[in-house]
Amino acid sequence: MRIAVVGTGYVGLVTGTCFAEVGIDVTCIDIDSKKIDNLKQGILPIYEPGLEEMVTRNAQKERLSFSTSLAESVQGCQVAFIAVGTPPGEDGSADLKYVLAVAREIGRSMTDYLVVVTKSTVPVGTAAKVRQAIAEELEARGADIAFDVASNPEFLKEGAAIDDFLKPDRIVVGVDSDRAEQVMAKLYKPFLMNGHPLIFMDIPSAEMTKYAANAMLATKISFMNDIANLCEIMGADVNMVRRGIGSDVRIGNKFIYPGIGYGGSCFPKDVKALIKTASENGYSMEVLKSVETVNERQKSVLFNKVDNYFSGDLTGKTFAVWGLSFKPKTDDMREAPSLVIIEKLLERGARVKAYDPVAMKEAKHSLGDRIEYGKDEYETLIDADALLLVTEWPEFRSPNFAVVSKLMKEKVVFDGRNIYDCKEMEEKGFTYFGIGVKQAKVAQETKATV
Repeated sequence: MRIAVVGTGYVGLVTGTCFAEVGIDVTCIDIDSKKIDNLKQGILPIYEPGLEEMVTRNAQKERLSFSTSLAESVQGCQVAFIAVGTPPGEDGSADLKYVLAVAREIGRSMTDYLVVVTKSTVPVGTAAKVRQAIAEELEARGADIAFDVASNPEFLKEGAAIDDFLKPDRIVVGVDSDRAEQVMAKLYKPFLMNGHPLIFMDIPSAEMTKYAANAMLATKISFMNDIANLCEIMGADVNMVRRGIGSDVRIGNKFIYPGIGYGGSCFPKDVKALIKTASENGYSMEVLKSVETVNERQKSVLFNKVDNYFSGDLTGKTFAVWGLSFKPKTDDMREAPSLVIIEKLLERGARVKAYDPVAMKEAKHSLGDRIEYGKDEYETLIDADALLLVTEWPEFRSPNFAVVSKLMKEKVVFDGRNIYDCKEMEEKGFTYFGIGVKQAKVAQETKATV
């Protein structure tokens, strides 16, 4: 079976590579000739654990190839995936110009029956627009060629995308013909041998499923952050609350960790797009509006703790920042809370020294040389007035606190991910601030006065 994947960003490259891994002949297509040349040399545009080795292996076995020509690449293919970007417009709606441009080019180029699949995250109704764009181009050519459109949303977690694709929780496919269903069932057959469910449904439902999934996860995050903020006010410990509610099977223990807000390429964009889609259809998504409001507020929580501790005077202070990417195991800086925090520190005249295992190159696109970048996490601590833990990379979980203590000017830690234990930190001589956690010393003093 041969397929084409248009777009070599995060979704397209992972999709094409994983299909090649199970023996399918894949061509990944992009209009960016430099990106394609780099991919042919094994240089990837993104960081994802295990992906580089998989790309190299499948390219060597000639199951995976790269091209700038869609017209040539779709010849002989049974399926063409559209996996180009859908950036949010100023009003929050998803911009479909790239998706529809690809659809039109497919209509100008196809010569045999083809299933055209939207893999990009797109609003309900996009498949109909794709179908219309292809049909118009075929009509302009005077070509009578059968085709189908399908929706196959992705559910990839950055940092675990390969496992998510090869061992999916579920595969959702929206179709409106038996022929398209048969083609997609054949394509995904290698992934079903271990019992992973393939769920066929109508196309609008498949398009909605992606947005509903991300909106639900974003809602859990914002809800827990709201609870964390209330816990601080009331003297409760959100870590205990999380354990208490997470044991309820109706709630579960996933996505209920408090922190400094969600970021990345999906949750912010998809929440905005779903709110906009509802508005265009005369409905107001009140819960999601609140989710978005809480998330934007949460990105400033860690800075506010810093500002309060130093009584509003940050001029000349030096802050070490551990972690820049929006989550571990990725270099993705889109909507990263670190950018909000660092910008606020710089606005107040602070000096920032940051370290991230993989995201510093990407961070420089936004922050440039306005901050300093450490060769490792310890270098950032030299003469620091405080440490801000922003991204919970594994190497930050158990640092040598004796070394940390010696390097810092003041032993103050602001933990934006609650990876350290409050009591243990204060026993080591650190002043510690978490999210939704009352300082142990303050709690003890309060108890003593009761």
